[in-house]
Amino acid sequence: MVNVKEIGKDLIKKINDVRPPADDRACGKIISSGDGIIHISGLHGVKYNELLEIRGGYRALALNLEHDSVGAVLFSGEDKVGCGDFVYSTGETAHMRVGEELLGRIVDPLGQPLDGLAELTSTETRPVEFPAPAIMDRGKVNTPLQTGILAIDSMIPIGRGQRELIIGDRQTGKTAIAVDTILNQKDENVICIYVSIGQKASSLAKIVNTLRTAGALEYTSIVCSTADDPVPMQYLAPYSGCALAEYFMYRGKDVLIVYDDLSKHAVAYRTMSLLLNRPAGREAYPGDVFYLHSRLLERAAKLSEEKGGGSITAIPIVETLAGDISAYIPTNVISITDGQIYLESELFNSGVRPAVNVGLSVSRVGGSAQRASIRNISGQLRVNLAQYRELAIFMQFGSDLDAETQKMLSRGAKMTDTLKQRQYLNYSVRDMLVLLTVSQSDLVDKIPEKKIVAFNEGLLDYIRANHASLYGEIDIDKKLSEELKNKILSVAEEYINCSVGIEQSAPAAASGA
Repeated sequence: MVNVKEIGKDLIKKINDVRPPADDRACGKIISSGDGIIHISGLHGVKYNELLEIRGGYRALALNLEHDSVGAVLFSGEDKVGCGDFVYSTGETAHMRVGEELLGRIVDPLGQPLDGLAELTSTETRPVEFPAPAIMDRGKVNTPLQTGILAIDSMIPIGRGQRELIIGDRQTGKTAIAVDTILNQKDENVICIYVSIGQKASSLAKIVNTLRTAGALEYTSIVCSTADDPVPMQYLAPYSGCALAEYFMYRGKDVLIVYDDLSKHAVAYRTMSLLLNRPAGREAYPGDVFYLHSRLLERAAKLSEEKGGGSITAIPIVETLAGDISAYIPTNVISITDGQIYLESELFNSGVRPAVNVGLSVSRVGGSAQRASIRNISGQLRVNLAQYRELAIFMQFGSDLDAETQKMLSRGAKMTDTLKQRQYLNYSVRDMLVLLTVSQSDLVDKIPEKKIVAFNEGLLDYIRANHASLYGEIDIDKKLSEELKNKILSVAEEYINCSVGIEQSAPAAASGA
């Protein structure tokens, strides 16, 4: 007959006799494992965000430092790692590979290449968590970062070193604005970093193809964590992207970094926190979710000249549900950033692209960094658009309108159409000056409302072909003189007469005007 007690004693003796393999590193044993979370006992001296190694080549990230155990999240091997496995401290916190050779490459949040190209040879790294520049180390945000989008550069300008949030419902063109901004940095000596957080791999492939086709991948690095990646990789992605941006900033270079998007980043952090048994707060997010994003976005700055004068301009993206910008994560990020560009579903569906709601969008820094020429000519633009929208609402009641009000409504509609812009059609500062000058003059009354978009594109082509010297006379950093404004209006009137003549003689060609 089998003696159960003797067998039990024998098993306990064998377990107690197990000794960890000889290794100088601190070692602990997994006491629980599940859902990608492990708890380790006996592991002392571990740091927050330290990388841990598990026998079999698996890695984990230490996040919970408790009195008698360590809580960590696995990067891989959820079905391979189990209770009783030994875990070793590495003494290294999570770090990101950095260097010039990462430009044009697609890497994961730990700096490993994902594009199938040559292996990276750079051995230099930076910690993914790093203190933000001190106040005394920062300089004034006084240099514009041109997006090439008329509605933004004229009314919601962005300066180098600023943090400008793009916020709106899904499928309203948030990523499109960020990609257009990257494309517009081609000759601006700005390094770009695009951080994908929890995006579909197919969506990321389209963005990569767009950047490659336009030649923008040469100065862009992509830090990628798709929806298929483990949650800790999605959590690390924005910090890794910021570490790479800091490498360039502290070398005196200007960097643009896009976080797409922080809503998914917060969800990934919430998932990890709940599985680690951290207390849940509003909307089940942990209490430190504000600090999660503030310590990231505070690292974007314009350094003083004594520190090299580099900058990181951050464009975080946040997705709203049903236009609710008062939700938890949107209000958190709005309070951290220096302004927001709000994209509205109604405007998008009505054909206004980009669907920027001028009333709810603001730049708290960009005015001081805006080009003097643009600032001077677009000063009344926001007010005029606000007046037009009020009149448009009033007009819905069917009241009789006098001639002056009808004229104001017509001009407002034409200005709204002028601000419409096709994706990947970026305007130079001189293009913007021409369009703003003409759209706020009496000449606009001669153009039919339905033809205004085609007219604007045709006018710019006409100037480049027939009056290229006019662009040479425009100093983008100085206020436009009255003489120069009259020259622009004269050329515009010439084009109006020319295009009207073409329309009358050959209606089929009018679409080109």
